Amino acid sequence: MSLTPKHVLIVDDDQGMRDALTAILKREYRTLAVATGEAALAVLSKNDIDLLLLDVRLPGIDGFEVLRIVKENHRLLEVIMISAINDVETAVQAMKGGAYHYVNKEFDYDQVRELVRKASERQDLNRQVLTLSAQVAEQTGREFVVGPSKITRAIADLVNKIAKLSATVLILGESGTGKELLARSIHRQAGDPEAPFIAVNLAAIPSELAESTLFGHERGAFTGANRQQLGKFELASNGTLFLDEIGDLRLDLQAKLLRAIQEGEIERIGGTKPIKTEFRLIAATNVDLEKAVKEGRFREDLYYRINVIPIKMPPLRDRAEDIPELAAFFLLRYTTRFRKRILGITEPTMAMLKKYWWPGNIRELENLIERLVAVSDKEYISEEHLPLEFHFAQLEQQGDPSDSLFEDATNAFERNFMLRALEKNGWNVTGTAEYLGIPLSTLKYKMDKLDVRQLARRLRRA
Repeated sequence: MSLTPKHVLIVDDDQGMRDALTAILKREYRTLAVATGEAALAVLSKNDIDLLLLDVRLPGIDGFEVLRIVKENHRLLEVIMISAINDVETAVQAMKGGAYHYVNKEFDYDQVRELVRKASERQDLNRQVLTLSAQVAEQTGREFVVGPSKITRAIADLVNKIAKLSATVLILGESGTGKELLARSIHRQAGDPEAPFIAVNLAAIPSELAESTLFGHERGAFTGANRQQLGKFELASNGTLFLDEIGDLRLDLQAKLLRAIQEGEIERIGGTKPIKTEFRLIAATNVDLEKAVKEGRFREDLYYRINVIPIKMPPLRDRAEDIPELAAFFLLRYTTRFRKRILGITEPTMAMLKKYWWPGNIRELENLIERLVAVSDKEYISEEHLPLEFHFAQLEQQGDPSDSLFEDATNAFERNFMLRALEKNGWNVTGTAEYLGIPLSTLKYKMDKLDVRQLARRLRRA
């Protein structure tokens, strides 16, 4: 396991000071050194610098001017000001300008190392705050949609009962059924808008990084651990920790998770003392955990500990009554995002959506609506816009198709092909026949046979 060392830029007109600082820091950081403020700004414009050791008195642009420019253009870069003069007024000016710290040139080597380390840790925390803020912004407008189906209403009622409790929740269901959205809904209804919601997809974390991601690590805990890192458990303090795909968690980490839940404490990698934690745990999985327990892939004690309040998320095919409301929700989202004027989805199209199998569940529905909105230039989304698999799915549910399935599928293809050709030719039937290279009488016959004429009129008006 390795972490990329941070980049430190040393700015001092004294060659001896540049060499000394480089010698102090080069084992733990990648260092660059320049003699002027102008050179420093040039380096910053071309390189990703994390930390800056900046002399106050420089030829040309002085250190305070460099500090001002840095804080205006590189807000996450931490600056430690260095001066030959031990002056309180200079130190105050540096701190007001946004410097992390001010140190006299008669410093102790260990003091500089410690200052740089703490500045690096503060930078990491600031980055984590920005990351979490971005995640919150991304989730704005994303919510668990409660449709009219009985099963969805029952889930909503259960959430209302348990949201304010601290009990652990286990959400079960196929991929794409909205497990994380439900977890966020539980978190929001808990009532504290300032409490963090930390989501972790355990299936997406490389095995060798999982422990550090969850529990954090101390500086020097392993090769490349140049700074302390807080784990997801600590970041979720006094909030909600959502562990998605918990069925993929390694057995050794399952034991640590069980301790964190039961004892309310965790231990960072390389740590020497336990750290108290308090959070609400919501876990989710598409794995049959009872079967995993029997097969020895999941700890039985952990299963019973997280299975306090189980909630089964139904697949979308079992809650077809909710599809119109979900589709309208996604339609509003993407017409707003893409600045499109699409008024709705036609009734025949909605009927086809309700008959589809939806192997990808709500995620597949959202992706479909996003794609249709992105490519449509009509006021209504109609059945001709749907991919062929939706037409075939409708045919398969029209009773016993044993004698006519191939014919029905062929007719569905011809119907959609004609509609697209008609639209391309401005709904001119004669022009479409010429475009397709078939007699006009043949096109009219097929349009009547496949009920294309009436649909073409409706689409033309739209």
